[in-house]
Amino acid sequence: MLDFTVAIPTYNGESRLPDVLERLKTQINTEIFVWEIIVVDNNSTDNTKKVVEDYQKNWPQAYPLKYCFEPQQGLCFGRQTAVEEAKGKFIGFIDDDNLPNPDWVAEAFAFGQSHDDVGAYGSLIIAEFEVNPPENFHKIASLLGLTNRGSNAIIYEPHKKVLPPGAGLVVRRQAWLENVPKQLILGPKGDNAMAQRGEDLEALIYIQRAGWEIWYNPKMCIHHRIPRQRLEKDYLIKICRQTGLSRYYTRMLSVKTWQRPIAFLAYTLNDVRKILFHLWKYKTAIREDIVYACQMELYIASLISPFYVWKRYLQR
Repeated sequence: MLDFTVAIPTYNGESRLPDVLERLKTQINTEIFVWEIIVVDNNSTDNTKKVVEDYQKNWPQAYPLKYCFEPQQGLCFGRQTAVEEAKGKFIGFIDDDNLPNPDWVAEAFAFGQSHDDVGAYGSLIIAEFEVNPPENFHKIASLLGLTNRGSNAIIYEPHKKVLPPGAGLVVRRQAWLENVPKQLILGPKGDNAMAQRGEDLEALIYIQRAGWEIWYNPKMCIHHRIPRQRLEKDYLIKICRQTGLSRYYTRMLSVKTWQRPIAFLAYTLNDVRKILFHLWKYKTAIREDIVYACQMELYIASLISPFYVWKRYLQR
């Protein structure tokens, strides 16, 4: 076993991977522990494999750069493969559009070593926008994985129902293997609109339910590149819809079975309240303002989420 693994699941990352690998090639303060990097090619159709092979030819021997192929397309499959292939006690997930700070690996390892009860911990995630985001974008920034909870490390309390995104996330390999199912419900399932959202949250809920702590560590900082197409209205609306539709499952996953009827009623009433308040406050601006439209889409999708999930299970 090694001390730390950096895992990079990627799909058609030929143009994005070099910048990430260059950042990892020049990490500082990593001499006191043993680590590795694994690129998980998630069924790419471009030259992702060749990019990794070219880097391997001149890669520093102190920490190996490995390549593996996962034929089942979907982030959940890529991450599961990374966990199974990893040799590190801790596994840090970096997406192929994430640029870690020079000390990200060192800070990630140090935090895990100093917290015996931590099962997972997230990074400070700063956006690098290709174009300026819409006004009030901070209200929906978390939907793109952007996270800034201040300059101090904090624990995610289970009762607050908030957890870090998968980008820049570090997990204790033991906690994942012992508690996260190999096939997540929110993983890819054909035309299932929940397939693209919620799988990171689902995995973390399993880890948290098992008694492991989950933290935010601002000393681990990554920069998330946001291309212009991810700020377009159609894309953002789609993300909000997918996130909302996955909410019933993730909400109920963290609630005891006997409490679920009460929780269902409470969540439904709260979703209705949010929709009515949003309509009253913003009125016609909802049709014109991207952020207000996205919030409304999220609230409506959350409200219909139980019926969507039940329909999917009946169809199966």
